[in-house]
Amino acid sequence: MNSANMKTNSQKITKKDLFRANWRWLWSSQICWNYERMMSTGYLYTMLPTIQKLYPEKEDRVAMMKLHNQFFNTNAYVGGFIVGMDMAIEEKEGRKAEEAIAGLKAGLMGSFAGVGDTIFGVILPTIFGSIASYMGLKGNPIGAIIWLIANFVVLFLRFALLPMGYSQGEKLIYAAGNKLNRLTDAAILLGVTVVGALIPTVVNANVPLVFKTGKVVLKAQSILDQIMPSLVPVLLVAVCYWLLGKKKMTSTKLIITVLIAGIILGGFGIIGK
Repeated sequence: MNSANMKTNSQKITKKDLFRANWRWLWSSQICWNYERMMSTGYLYTMLPTIQKLYPEKEDRVAMMKLHNQFFNTNAYVGGFIVGMDMAIEEKEGRKAEEAIAGLKAGLMGSFAGVGDTIFGVILPTIFGSIASYMGLKGNPIGAIIWLIANFVVLFLRFALLPMGYSQGEKLIYAAGNKLNRLTDAAILLGVTVVGALIPTVVNANVPLVFKTGKVVLKAQSILDQIMPSLVPVLLVAVCYWLLGKKKMTSTKLIITVLIAGIILGGFGIIGK
């Protein structure tokens, strides 16, 4: 890393920059969505004006573009908060905070997805959608108006999250001082914890093999559970993670591989649900 990268950015992010990023995230957060990087393209597109402003050197711009094109996936309604925090950190620390930014994104995207999906994907549509549809079935046009108002309120709240994230990011930077490494470690630990907790609840796989010797019956899954509960899902995820590290392996190839392996192993009774 050259000496220019070790300096903090002299450029300051303005309200216009925040509005521009907010507008891009609002309309383009899920453009080019794919299984390999999910929302990375939308995140990069949102950050492009900020990258161009904060990093005059081409080498720095390319590095940050690569960073922001890595895997990212969260609820689009609340993801702007993460973008705002990212902008605040980059404004203050520049490329020195690359690891902190990566850790922050990895650590927050899962928890924010859970909150956003629950509030904006389940609770609000269920409540206001039920009221609006019931009134609509009764021939009352106010139901449609309620639904439109609810969506405009959600849009307003969504548009307010990115500046709020930027403000909180500034406070975080000044409060943390030179402790960004601790922030990075904490965010990464949170991300790993979330992923680890998801494995036994999302991945369902067991070994239905049964060994019989006289009157003795041994169930393979029971033995594996005594070693470690959800051992098979953990091993499957570890193998998939290892395969994704291979140069020519993509998420699409991995999905096809898992499907074929699942059919074969299931047919022989080695893996079951």
